[in-house]
Amino acid sequence: MTKPAVLGVALLLAGAAGDYRAEMERWRLDREARLKAEDGWLSVVGLFWLDQGVSSLGSGPGSQVLLPKGAPERAGAFERRGREVSVKIEPGVAASVGGKPVTSMKLKSDASDAPDVLRLGALSLSVIERGGDVGIRLKDNDSPQRKEWKGLTWFPVDEAYRVSARFVPAPPGTTVPITNVLGKTEALPSPGEAVFTLRGRELRLTPVLEAPDATELFFIFRDETAAHETYGAGRFLYSALPRDGALVLDFNKAYSPPCAFTRFATCPLPPKRNRLAVRIEAGERFAGHD
Repeated sequence: MTKPAVLGVALLLAGAAGDYRAEMERWRLDREARLKAEDGWLSVVGLFWLDQGVSSLGSGPGSQVLLPKGAPERAGAFERRGREVSVKIEPGVAASVGGKPVTSMKLKSDASDAPDVLRLGALSLSVIERGGDVGIRLKDNDSPQRKEWKGLTWFPVDEAYRVSARFVPAPPGTTVPITNVLGKTEALPSPGEAVFTLRGRELRLTPVLEAPDATELFFIFRDETAAHETYGAGRFLYSALPRDGALVLDFNKAYSPPCAFTRFATCPLPPKRNRLAVRIEAGERFAGHD
């Protein structure tokens, strides 16, 4: 190959590397923006599991769903009947759902396609369901954690951690038991297994589908950087669905679960088969929370 040809190839490779780094920079900025956004995970300040019957809502002593100081002492009450939750707001308290004022209504939970969000000024409350338990998740857009957040830290971008994988399909109906931090286990559908080579070692990861019509594979994994450089419980990674028996796993896009930012999240934990005995020095480092 002539010197001009060699130079041309080198320039093409340099351009491709530059494009990839620019893509990663955009991805990281978007990741940080979503965390810090209004109603993002940095705004989560409470989680209250509801018993059957009525639970009081407010900032006053004895409130079962306790709001931050400055909120109305008696804002209203939630009532749980079975899995259904309704809310009744005290007179004089401004509340809305979907931009419309509300005094009482039944609230759709996150088990529905369009969960309701109850807003009280900078506060928002929503109903969540986890393994038969029903709770209220509280977010505060004025929370100190959101306002004082200093941003994420990352491993350097390394294209060696963007790997091609062979996809081995599983029999139809295959599921994987996924346990969350509450100790609740749910069987999630798994379409197969990704087999790949990293640093000369053959490794395997099993993804799950978050919904029957999911357009991505969801990997929950843990490697030997966990509890040191990365979040102790593990990290998340998404990939496109396989095509022609292949897919790409880009560990530069591995990131910490919500539990790395708030103790009021209900994160899934990596199944035993996804605990890798290697160091994956790529993606998001540990963020930490109190």
